[in-house]
Amino acid sequence: MPRRRTSSSASSTAPSAAPRNRTPQPVRVRRRSFGDFVKAFLAFVVLLVLVVGVPLALATQIGWPLPDGAPGLDWLQREITVKTFLNILTVVVWFAWAQFTACVLVEVKAALSGVGVPGRVPGSGPSQLLARQLVAALLLVGATAASLTPGLSQLGQSMEGNQKPSVAAAQQTPGIFAQQQEQAAGTASALAEQAGQAAARADGGSAAHGDTKYYRIQPPEGRHHDSLWEIADRHLGDGRRYKEIFELNKDRVQPDGSKLSEASLIRPGWIMEMPGDARGGELVEMPDEAPNVSEQVRQQISDYARTGDHAQGGGGSGAQGGGSGAHGGGDNAQVSLPEQRPAPATPATPGPSAGQEHAATPAAADHSFGLPEALLTAPLLAAGLLGALGRRRRQALWQSALGSVGGRRGMEPPTPTGDAQDVQDALLVGADPEGVRLLDRALRGLAAALTAESRPLPVVYAAWMGGNGDLHLQLAQPAGKPPAPWQLGQDQTFWMLARADAERYEDADTAAPYPGLVSLGTMDDSRLLLNLESVPGIVSLGGTEADRTAVFASVAAELATNGWSDRMTITLVGFGEDLTPLAPNRIRHLDGFEDLFETMSAETRQRRGALGAAGHDSVLTGRTGPAQHTRWAPHLVLLATQPSDEDALRLAELAADAGRLGIGYLVGTEGTDLPGAAWEMRITGEGKLLAPLLGLELEAQTLPAAQRRAVVELFTDADPEHGPGGSDGPGGASGTANTPPFLVDISEQGRPAVYARLVGSYEIIGLDAPDDDRSALLHEALALLLLHREGVHPRVLSSALWPRGVTADVRDALLERLRAWLGTDPDGTPRLATDATGRLTLAKSVVSDLDVLRSLYYEATQGRGVGSRQVRGRLLTDALVLVRGPLLADRPEGRYRWLTHEIVDAQLPLLVADTGLALCEFHLEKDRAEKAIEALNAALRTAPADERLWHELLRATHATGDPDRLRALAADLVGRSGARGVPPRTEALLDELLPTWRDGVAAAG
Repeated sequence: MPRRRTSSSASSTAPSAAPRNRTPQPVRVRRRSFGDFVKAFLAFVVLLVLVVGVPLALATQIGWPLPDGAPGLDWLQREITVKTFLNILTVVVWFAWAQFTACVLVEVKAALSGVGVPGRVPGSGPSQLLARQLVAALLLVGATAASLTPGLSQLGQSMEGNQKPSVAAAQQTPGIFAQQQEQAAGTASALAEQAGQAAARADGGSAAHGDTKYYRIQPPEGRHHDSLWEIADRHLGDGRRYKEIFELNKDRVQPDGSKLSEASLIRPGWIMEMPGDARGGELVEMPDEAPNVSEQVRQQISDYARTGDHAQGGGGSGAQGGGSGAHGGGDNAQVSLPEQRPAPATPATPGPSAGQEHAATPAAADHSFGLPEALLTAPLLAAGLLGALGRRRRQALWQSALGSVGGRRGMEPPTPTGDAQDVQDALLVGADPEGVRLLDRALRGLAAALTAESRPLPVVYAAWMGGNGDLHLQLAQPAGKPPAPWQLGQDQTFWMLARADAERYEDADTAAPYPGLVSLGTMDDSRLLLNLESVPGIVSLGGTEADRTAVFASVAAELATNGWSDRMTITLVGFGEDLTPLAPNRIRHLDGFEDLFETMSAETRQRRGALGAAGHDSVLTGRTGPAQHTRWAPHLVLLATQPSDEDALRLAELAADAGRLGIGYLVGTEGTDLPGAAWEMRITGEGKLLAPLLGLELEAQTLPAAQRRAVVELFTDADPEHGPGGSDGPGGASGTANTPPFLVDISEQGRPAVYARLVGSYEIIGLDAPDDDRSALLHEALALLLLHREGVHPRVLSSALWPRGVTADVRDALLERLRAWLGTDPDGTPRLATDATGRLTLAKSVVSDLDVLRSLYYEATQGRGVGSRQVRGRLLTDALVLVRGPLLADRPEGRYRWLTHEIVDAQLPLLVADTGLALCEFHLEKDRAEKAIEALNAALRTAPADERLWHELLRATHATGDPDRLRALAADLVGRSGARGVPPRTEALLDELLPTWRDGVAAAG
């Protein structure tokens, strides 16, 4: 879409380099005129002279300039004469003739076929453009060519447009394809004239309402491609009616043998049946009434007409379909939807009964049960938030264990409630961590491969993640052949990586090449990620304030937590002060535009100077250099409130050079005219993200206010300093944060009916073994419920057991089997119930050894053991006996993948370490060093990385008075530390207990 003018004097006085908001029209079908024959004759003469006359003249007048044999050394010593210069000039002319002849052959082949874009002859440039125009003029004598090629009158204008890219024109060029803008500026008058003639004849030349009409997809002109959106806009008066055209032509065989399967994937030469009210000079009626169409095309239309619904008596034009045109809309910037290859046949996830239970997508499984749809349909955002939340909770656990937050030793993470619990469940259901991992590895692998070939990173405007897992990168301009296993996509500006190839990538030690990619929404089962830092200007977003803020919040949250970036700065203006807890090191909030302008002006100057000093032309060059890990991190600015006219002009000038500096601007606006806007988008109340001139109609990815507050609450509660029970919270050291979510009656009277051993190998006591084909799923479902005594949402359970999705009847059948397997208590109460919120909960008679371990430790340190030393020792000893190894040590490969979202893998080692330390302290109070060492060794089998256990083991061993034993322990500890070396605290303790420990290490070395 066109950029608006900035306030600079040059741009304010210079004439516009391109029409504003102009949509180019394909050349209409017209009758041949006398002028066409004149042009065709002249083109034939010129081609005859250039292709045949030039070589004949050279051969007869000058001859072949190269020597007949290999030249001798004396050739270098000969005098340079006029003949020598003539021979050199002759060779140059021969090469120029050969190149031009190749261009003519390529253009003739493409024009006669009528399908596809002509291939590029390397280094041809103006030669191929001249050949194209001459061939087009020659073929004007044929009706088919007249409808598919531009006129000869565009030659001078196109050449001028390609050869005069001024600074003013560059500033008005919208983001995605600058070359397209240059060509469009040159051909504007011709296109306008043809569009005017088509409009003048529309009323008289169109058929009566209700007649069947057809349209033939036009080949591209420069970088402008036909799209269903533009066709609907020209002939139906509303681009959004492209869905009607799509439904009329869906899955019908086209002349080249392919089918229309997605609204965004259309090809030149295809035939589209149009709704009855279509108007315009480019349309033809039934084949028998198409006077200006060649016999071949007429026959194609006739054959195509027999395959439509009307041929069987039907006719409708439904309004269901995919997104807008792939190469859609507008004469300028485009974000194209890549061609999708069919998804490979993927074996179904092993299930309990492969013959009866069928997989389905999670979104199609059933209704959301009240979970936030915005997060269920945002897999990359959900994965980023879930991963960041897990890291925050683990950090809080370690801070608690190391005593950095007073009084919170042994802290249990708070259990979310209300909206926060719903949002957490939605994150668990919607997250796609595997997709994030593949995207990250694919991008870093591409950067590493290009670096190995000494090639720069290409500028990427967008990435599309297809429903089949393929990744498409849309480049700003052709960048040659991509490194394997990447392939060229639908044209030279698309690089594609199949999912199977992406899965073979390993972690690459290189900087993230495109950290500014962020999800905007989906179209035709493909997810669009826009690279905000590469936009040469501002991206504007229109719509109501609430809708805009929902999009801004989604963008900010994903940028702050995504897994495919290393470092970045996100500046929020006018919203999002509460989003800072998501990533305090990335997000910052500014109060107003003046603060923003002052900050970004200084940073813009600094980055320009740094690029110049380093000799780089853009941040992409610096990102792959020696300083790739320390420089060129993107800075993305999200300005939610519309700036004033004066501020908008200042911002436009500031953003004019932002693309190469790694700075991106997303600005909210109430209107549609924002100076400096490279791309203009609008969010509707129905959740559609529209950019007609980019050919986009997305299902927008948003984070509404209620979900945003709940997400922030999850992160705030996980903060050990500000969450519930923290130093700033109400609980303090004695608050409920130290209380396990489920306490077991550890007396003899509290013996459970069903007892599951999870710490170590998985065993169940008190239940009969289920059927073999149901055993794995039932055991996994029970383990998930045991680790979440607060309750598990049915969607969370089904998502955990069937990550690829499952139908509601299969899930419900499994729940019924689980209820039947667990049975009921003696009073008739079912052991698997549903609480008031719809979540599945277990009865208190079903417990695990982890529940018992937590209860024993709690009773020993905060319950009965506080007042009785004897009780404390017994409880701690009983607790440590339960520890048999890591959690679910023998779980089958490929199952229990949901454990990656849990923090129990961090909780269990800390709990075991705390128990071992408490029991060690208990024994050392009575100078029982051997008993203390025995307790510590038992804890180290489950928590071998806990530095606190090693410190106490060194002290307990020192207490035995055996220096050799202490020296052997020190050597073992040094050996375990490996190349990292002994931690500083451990090294200080060794210096205190065994000053000569370094001598032993040196002797061993």
